Amino acid sequence: MDLRHLRYFVAVAEERHFTRAAERLGIKQPPLSLQIKQLEQELGTPLFRRLTRGVELTEPGTLLLDEARQILEQVERTKANVRNRARGETGQIRVGFAGVTYFHPRVPRLIQAYRERYPGVLLSSAEGYMPDLVKTVQTGSVDVAFVRLPLEHNEAIAIHPLVDETMRIVLPSYHPQARKLSVSLATLAQERLILFPRAMSPGLYDSVIAGCQRAGFSPILGEEGLQIGSILSLVAAGFGISIVPRSIEQIRVDGIVYVPIKGDSPRTAISLAVRKDTRSAVIRNFVALARSRTRAPD
Repeated sequence: MDLRHLRYFVAVAEERHFTRAAERLGIKQPPLSLQIKQLEQELGTPLFRRLTRGVELTEPGTLLLDEARQILEQVERTKANVRNRARGETGQIRVGFAGVTYFHPRVPRLIQAYRERYPGVLLSSAEGYMPDLVKTVQTGSVDVAFVRLPLEHNEAIAIHPLVDETMRIVLPSYHPQARKLSVSLATLAQERLILFPRAMSPGLYDSVIAGCQRAGFSPILGEEGLQIGSILSLVAAGFGISIVPRSIEQIRVDGIVYVPIKGDSPRTAISLAVRKDTRSAVIRNFVALARSRTRAPD
């Protein structure tokens, strides 16, 4: 018994007539009759009673009709599922976030756009220090990751730039410079600078330090914060100042202000990291959508 036999049988059973069934199938009646006869011989029982104006199902034929419909429906579902998987329309993807990349508005917008375009794909998230997160991409436990450049060179990882943003100075609200429209970094050379530990986000850390050095000074490093919330709270409490990506401005904390940087501002770039050898259509679709939504620098 093959699928063709079942399709032919269902057509005859539903039409109750060989000629109409043959027309529906787009074949001649004699080959159709032969296929049904072969099916009956294989099963060892008549499936139809021949009538003057058509046919009717026997009891075994009635049973086979129910079973055949289920089999054919399952076959069509399976074919559709395989095609959808091949197109990357079903499956799952694990997305990693390094540092504070998820605060940039383009990142959640990209995630939402992907969900809307590929509702059959299950998304899960992972957060971690950037060096560790890149390793998880390399090993395959994370499929794609939002990271901040620069990264240590890795032959296994492809980097797709997404967005480049400026930074802001975070000052206590009572600071003498807090009401300025913009402040140069050199003005703050004697302030203690509160940052993430470098191990968490080397690119972001190095960009801030390099920006200070371009302004003519090496910063006085103060407390370190493991979370952006703790950094902002330390600034509010007067432990020092900080320099953060512009997208962090959306976090409102009593006792601090964000001030634009006058002159040469440090910048930080967010990119998407993915294994170069990935063959997953789900991952390729995510990367393609991300690249299509890339815009000019902020």
